[in-house]
Amino acid sequence: MPKLRDKSIVITGATGGIGAAIARALAADGAAITVADLAQDAADRLAGEITAAGGKAIGVAVDVRERAQVRAMLDKAAEAFGRVDVLFNNAGVAQTRPFLDITEEDWRFVTDVNALGVLIGMQEAVKTFRHQGGGGKIINTASIAAKQGYEPLAHYCASKFAVVAMTQAAARAFGKEGITANCFCPGVVATPMWDVIDKGFRDNKLTTKENEAFDTFAATAVLGRASRPDDLVGVARYLASTDSDFMTGQSLMVDGGMVFI
Repeated sequence: MPKLRDKSIVITGATGGIGAAIARALAADGAAITVADLAQDAADRLAGEITAAGGKAIGVAVDVRERAQVRAMLDKAAEAFGRVDVLFNNAGVAQTRPFLDITEEDWRFVTDVNALGVLIGMQEAVKTFRHQGGGGKIINTASIAAKQGYEPLAHYCASKFAVVAMTQAAARAFGKEGITANCFCPGVVATPMWDVIDKGFRDNKLTTKENEAFDTFAATAVLGRASRPDDLVGVARYLASTDSDFMTGQSLMVDGGMVFI
């Protein structure tokens, strides 16, 4: 816990399943959390929950596709807590489409958030770290879909492959400045995003029963169950702390054994 005390950590997509679990856990470890999400009221609710429990947090509205909003998010975090030590690029969207049905609009919808949003976040975080004198951590949420292509999720997979590529490129670009970039790759996690994916399978007549896609994918985990948001807390804590200072450019699989690389 002392390794995260008073660290200023910004988390995008922070009110969803994985983001919220990480925000609560790192706040309990003593970190000051900037809860960033598309909806201000949702961000404020989680920040209020954290402060009511004795932690430090602020809520910020951000559309990660908009550079000015990302810049404002980081500036608000630095103003509130003195600096920014860690940026978690966790915001993301998913969509199920058969490969031949993916449109240009579908492509932009998914990749603008999952890939462009991560690029903007990383760029603006590096500017912040440099302004502070150097050093800092970038942590990106990727996916098993960053390592395997799944036919009804091709554009989602492409966006997550891009996250891994950008993580590696940033690690090479900024390592000598003491700025690290790593990502973690969840598997099938019981969150609202998987509700969207599962519904997409049914809408496209790829499955017929509720939770069928979720259960089918989760059954491939060698640990015998789907992931829960809390399963991602340990790796997030590690990547945000000084324990990971000599690691960069890596993608950590936290999927219960769905993909071996």
